[in-house]
Amino acid sequence: MTPRSISRLASFGHALRGLKVLLRQPNARIHAVVACGVVALGIWLQISASDWLAVVLAIGLVMGAEALNTALEFAVDLAQPEWHALARDAKDVAAAGVLVCSLAAAVVGLMVFGPKLWAWGLA
Repeated sequence: MTPRSISRLASFGHALRGLKVLLRQPNARIHAVVACGVVALGIWLQISASDWLAVVLAIGLVMGAEALNTALEFAVDLAQPEWHALARDAKDVAAAGVLVCSLAAAVVGLMVFGPKLWAWGLA
């Protein structure tokens, strides 16, 4: 292996470690559990390939936003351990980003699953 391929392999390992760190966070666990439920619902309802595309992108968007929010919180805590208004604002804006992504994912979920659940008499 070349040094470049070793560093790329190491980068992948760092990303996997970051995923473990992320999944230790309570909010990320909630998002992961909801994502598993959505995937199970999609399998049960046999959604179309285009619906899967929307669902997978929505899940990825929320999990990616949660990862960035968590990273920002860690960095802010390291840089500013004491309370500071700007540190609070940075964390709150990052959390708002997760909220926006989660709301958009919920709309996708309503659009994909709503009609199918309505047809089954479950909505």
